Amino acid sequence: MNVLIVGCGYLGVRAARRWLSAGCTVTALTRSAQRAAELERRGIASVVGDVLQPSILTGLPRADVLLYAVGFDRNAGVSKEQVYVEGLRNVLREMTPRIGRIVYVSSSSVYGQDGGEWVDEHSPTQPQSEGGRICLAAEQVLREALAAHSLSGCILRLTGLYGPGRLLARRESLQQGTLLAGSEQAWLNLIHVEDAAEAAVAAAGCPSPEPIYLVTDDRPVTRGEYFSRLAALCGAPPPQFDPAQMPRHGRGLNKRCRNERLKTLLGASLRYPTLEQGLPAAVGGGGEPW
Repeated sequence: MNVLIVGCGYLGVRAARRWLSAGCTVTALTRSAQRAAELERRGIASVVGDVLQPSILTGLPRADVLLYAVGFDRNAGVSKEQVYVEGLRNVLREMTPRIGRIVYVSSSSVYGQDGGEWVDEHSPTQPQSEGGRICLAAEQVLREALAAHSLSGCILRLTGLYGPGRLLARRESLQQGTLLAGSEQAWLNLIHVEDAAEAAVAAAGCPSPEPIYLVTDDRPVTRGEYFSRLAALCGAPPPQFDPAQMPRHGRGLNKRCRNERLKTLLGASLRYPTLEQGLPAAVGGGGEPW
């Protein structure tokens, strides 16, 4: 199988590792020549370019599977909407005649529920954040392309992605005793990066994938539980919260996500089904995915 990864970063490189182990040919689009050299050393063929450079995209190879996992770089000098919506449209315009299936990595921020409600793939998508609205607009671009070209594809709506070097930025704040914005009772939904990569590979190989999978672990946790567990692992004092402050990502965070479709219909197996298994591995693990 030939795989093309657009956005071979924190998640994409771990999916690439799995495909390479299975004997697949993997090519990645990356913006950095240095990153391209690193990927080449791992056996991943690389094309240096950007989703906002249509002329570069003509050099991308045919692929049985396209994994689209582009993240947003705040230092790149372009807007999130440009990257997520226009960039995806550019790639689809060039690649739809040359791919068999698209696995698109989106976000659970498309759900705007904020009162602790349970949500799943059937729940209404009424995002409250700008990021959520942009992700939903990108999903619509994908749906239109799939329908227009009769392509196979699915959307993976990831919850909070964590793992070695990720979602651990609060360690210094915890050790300094800094007040954390928001309520400790609000819900968090998480997925370890290795389990997210496994879901992407499973979606690529599923004979008849569902159009949407909510990719999250088995148990939502409160912010109080998450930060208390992280503080204990880091040797920091118990966390302190300021409910009067709004968290950085704003509203639309306080929901609980279900993963029944991920496990029963896709058959994805979670190595880290809850925070209890995943957070110690994330704190103690290195950042190298190989």
